Amino acid sequence: MRVSIPISAFVAAIVGFGGTLAIVIAAAKAVGATQVETASGVTAICLAMAIECLWLSWRTKMPVITAWSTPGLALVAASSGFTMPEAVGAFIVTGVLLIATGLFKPLTRLIARIPASVASGMLAGIVVTFAINAVKAIPADPWLILPLIGAFFVIRLFNPSLSVLAVLVGGGLAAFLTGRVGGLPAPELSTLTLIAPVFTANAIVGLALPLYLVTMASQNLSGLAVLRAAGYHPEPGPLIGVTGLFSLLSAAFGAATTNLAAISAAICTGPDVHPDPAERWKTGPFYALAYLIFAIFGASLVAIFAILPQSLIVLVAGLALMASLANALSIALRDEAERMPATITFAVTASGLTLFGVGAAFWGLVGGMAVLFLDKLKKR
Repeated sequence: MRVSIPISAFVAAIVGFGGTLAIVIAAAKAVGATQVETASGVTAICLAMAIECLWLSWRTKMPVITAWSTPGLALVAASSGFTMPEAVGAFIVTGVLLIATGLFKPLTRLIARIPASVASGMLAGIVVTFAINAVKAIPADPWLILPLIGAFFVIRLFNPSLSVLAVLVGGGLAAFLTGRVGGLPAPELSTLTLIAPVFTANAIVGLALPLYLVTMASQNLSGLAVLRAAGYHPEPGPLIGVTGLFSLLSAAFGAATTNLAAISAAICTGPDVHPDPAERWKTGPFYALAYLIFAIFGASLVAIFAILPQSLIVLVAGLALMASLANALSIALRDEAERMPATITFAVTASGLTLFGVGAAFWGLVGGMAVLFLDKLKKR
């Protein structure tokens, strides 16, 4: 076996985990999760991803890589007024919707029919807040934040996938060496904590439905596209259904939704992994092993994040979503005929509007689709 297979898998896992863990922490904080509940959620989602990757890669003999829904977590982190039990209820509903999508092909086709401009406008509206907050973090600690921003843009010229991780590690070391944080917490093994779900109409409409749509439109469909671009043609239903099943099983422990990966998958599916496409599926088990390790030490990793300066966490979360924001904006504004609906979707989503207890992502989608419908009606 070529050494490039485990190396590619471990790089993909480290980049995916370290580069976006700050968003997981932000999402947990937004719904009032305790540190124990946050650690449980991180542990459960890592276990879910490990099992998914191991099973799907072995079963299909394709490099099927999964990830947590970064845009979905950004959606949760940008929400307000929801409790952790309500979030767990929303995660359960999202898992059920993903299972249904995997079982019934018409649902996949229906989601695929949402215009890319509107879906991307919603995604851009969700993540733009994090980019703005990253800039706002500068006055809080300019001597720490400004050099890290400079390092990010220099490193991304040579290795974009490692740039956020480099900022996280470098910023953490700088904070420790300059006395911005105290001693490191004692290492501890992770545990799982059951959280009783609460199902409310507001959480289902304001969290579960947008989370499902964002996960499908910006994650699962993109993940399938990455596999197809690499020459693999899996049946979408089983892949989506399996991620939905493990999202459902892990939700009660505070874990958010899992889905097919795009960026991490791109690292594991290219010719650099192995010249023979039939051999690349072996990245899946090594990727699963990495996330099993993350699951075991999830509590310690969350504890480390808890002592880091808040400005650093905000910066890392914003930088981690910069590429998603740039890509979403470019897709949203690409089609001149759909720019206004996409812009309305973006503006409403980014506004943070809460109406009748339902969050901005839902209203952004409704507004964009309504304007698109009127535009098409006029053309008739």
